[in-house]
Amino acid sequence: MSRDRNRNDERTRIAHLAARLMAEDGIEDYATAKRKAARQAGVPDTRQLPTNEEIEAALRTHQALYQADEHPQRVRMLREKAAEAMHALARFNPYLTGSVLAGNAGKYADINLQLYAESPKAVELFLIDRDIDYRTGQIRLYVGQEQHTLPVFTLDDDGTEVQLVVFDADDVRGTVRTTPDGKPMERARLSAVQALLAPG
Repeated sequence: MSRDRNRNDERTRIAHLAARLMAEDGIEDYATAKRKAARQAGVPDTRQLPTNEEIEAALRTHQALYQADEHPQRVRMLREKAAEAMHALARFNPYLTGSVLAGNAGKYADINLQLYAESPKAVELFLIDRDIDYRTGQIRLYVGQEQHTLPVFTLDDDGTEVQLVVFDADDVRGTVRTTPDGKPMERARLSAVQALLAPG
């Protein structure tokens, strides 16, 4: 019984350490935050790491306790920037995803958009035609059960990074996950983001 309690205490401690790293240091990736938090806590057994949901709950608690004033303003500002970018990129059927949509974006959070285009080249030409600077990269995600290596264009919006992950236009009907059996990524169209910004 005490061993189980110790494990639960360790999981809770790691979840709160990971949440602090995400809130204060700008770590966006749950797996990175978990590993760093486990090292800080001196926990070698990685089987005892908390779930993303446990870290998300701890992150919300941290933000409510320590960032009660600035956090809602920051999330609103990021959502406004996301809506502007989505409006500009409307031809590519954009969806907002990640921490800005979830409302738990940390201090240095990126805006994560999923685009559904006929080809990545169409997105690249759109950026070139408008003289928008960008960096290129790749990300591996699952659409349904198939792993896809997808192009990423990263833009800078006055100090905030906007990541555009380009899917095939037909993938819009698929479920996107980071792992084959992971939780589906939540996403929202521009109209849903505008609804989040509407006075409540």
